[in-house]
Amino acid sequence: MSRIHPTALIDPRAQLADDVEVGPYSIIGPDVTLGAGCIIGPHVVIKGPTLMGARNRVFQFASVGEDCQDKKYKGEPTRLEIGDDNVIRECATIHRGTIQDNSLTRIGNGNLLMAYTHVAHDCVVGNHCILANNATIAGHVHVGDYAILGGMAAAHQFCQIGTHAMCGGGSIILKDIPAYAMVSGHPAETHGINYEGLKRRGFSKESLHALRHAYKVVFRQGLNLQDAITELETGEMLPEVRVFLDSLKSSTRGIAR
Repeated sequence: MSRIHPTALIDPRAQLADDVEVGPYSIIGPDVTLGAGCIIGPHVVIKGPTLMGARNRVFQFASVGEDCQDKKYKGEPTRLEIGDDNVIRECATIHRGTIQDNSLTRIGNGNLLMAYTHVAHDCVVGNHCILANNATIAGHVHVGDYAILGGMAAAHQFCQIGTHAMCGGGSIILKDIPAYAMVSGHPAETHGINYEGLKRRGFSKESLHALRHAYKVVFRQGLNLQDAITELETGEMLPEVRVFLDSLKSSTRGIAR
């Protein structure tokens, strides 16, 4: 039995692995590549150039690889790359990049994009991230591994959201979020280290203690950012603290406080 529903429209220039499933009324455009084990639900539109890895599941009415919502975009050839084992839920939208950046939107492995989420042009989403219902990231946003955006959270263009960060529901993210930080509010403000999330992911007590100390030096001692970084770099440093400091140093929009 064919895994492609007879009402689905598959462009002859698309490349689908032999075991890909495509549901009723879905449209797979030219220059789309779908890896082994992908399941495309009904009424899905995938436009290319889009490269999707293995075992991804896309639910009904999602729009993947569409032209970006940027007035500067004039139809230039840009791309979307999606890794393996992602779940893209109902009505999610993911747009390709622009030539003003790297012409690429990229999503890693093992992510969950819940219903009505939006990943804009030129975004980079790492691995094992969760974007809860209606979460939206604007153009050029970078999201680190294991980050979580709660429902209705929204990130401004060019913001960076660090690895293992937790952004509460409804957060309006206007500045960069450090790695491991927990934020919420309008605008989003930091409320400590994502302690429970890190503990569930197997971080050691030593690492958690070191991250809490680093957070206090940066956010609770009244130091400016550079002085806080200098103080933390004077002694021995765990790798997790180095990741935290690197996320501060790489900030281009300023740090949420």
